Amino acid sequence: MNSHARGPRLPAPRGPLSAAVTAYLRGTGPLPRPAEAEAADPYGDDPQLALYLCYELHYRGFAGVAPELEWDPELLRVRAALERRFLSALRSDTPGHDSLDDALGALLVEPVDGSGVTHFLCGEGELWHLREYAAQRSLYHLKEADPHAWVLPRLWGRAKAAMAAVEYDEFGGGRADRVHARLFAALMADLGLDTAYGRYLDAAPAEMLAVVNLMSLLGLHRELRGALVGHFAEVEITSSPGSRRLAEAMRRTGAGPAAEFFYDEHVEADAVHEQVVRHEVIGGLLAEEPELAADVAFGIDATEFLEGRLARRLLADWRAGRSSLRTPLTPLTRANSHTS
Repeated sequence: MNSHARGPRLPAPRGPLSAAVTAYLRGTGPLPRPAEAEAADPYGDDPQLALYLCYELHYRGFAGVAPELEWDPELLRVRAALERRFLSALRSDTPGHDSLDDALGALLVEPVDGSGVTHFLCGEGELWHLREYAAQRSLYHLKEADPHAWVLPRLWGRAKAAMAAVEYDEFGGGRADRVHARLFAALMADLGLDTAYGRYLDAAPAEMLAVVNLMSLLGLHRELRGALVGHFAEVEITSSPGSRRLAEAMRRTGAGPAAEFFYDEHVEADAVHEQVVRHEVIGGLLAEEPELAADVAFGIDATEFLEGRLARRLLADWRAGRSSLRTPLTPLTRANSHTS
């Protein structure tokens, strides 16, 4: 097992569930019982990390972990228990809209008080806030669009064609240098961050893990394809205005040209994607399977719920003058800073 050197290193456990999963992946201990997973706090650090460990085997895996563990039956049984707990909590806790039209309409309404994370970063954020934000978001952006690609075999007709077109843009339109994950790595380099895949997993709190875990959960289950489309709609529809504010924050703080470019690129691209997703992906899906409308709405609402939890965590920490990360970042030095 130790011959498999590629991939990020396994993170430090955060409790008995993640410790047991980590030990199992290393071949040094048994898995937890599914009942233990189903009894855990669904949003807590320990179960969210345990779930993240299971999901990451479907992406790049971990150094020293055998690839065949991706489909290990016992590990999948524990993952299923963690998923049931997480999904049940989301269905219970997520404030739902009365209809899909209401859910989509709510995405077009900006907070009147400008209280969101991107508003904070644009108006008063300092470079250290932007570095922390990028470190946390790197858990998704360094594999940007990968979770959504799983839905392609589960769509057909208009929805499949439109989803593939948007994904093609996310993956650089055939150009490796334009792949959005690579553009985000360049942003991280401008901010003096380590661009290694999975580097900041240990630093990210449970709220960030839950945001990424939702994408994997929805992407890996065919029965949740409607919710995955809803999640994708939320991401694309809300991206353009938020990216505009983040691009301005990068310019104001002198973060660097690649940092500015990443969000400038998303302002333009996601304004187009919004229309495609609304009218072709969702429209095409519901033309074929109208019974999935409630699932699409759930995907939107669950994403908003988890993003709201993350935003409250970030803003509470930053407004108190403390780090939002579990472990601090290496200080930015003049040698790798674009500020004077």
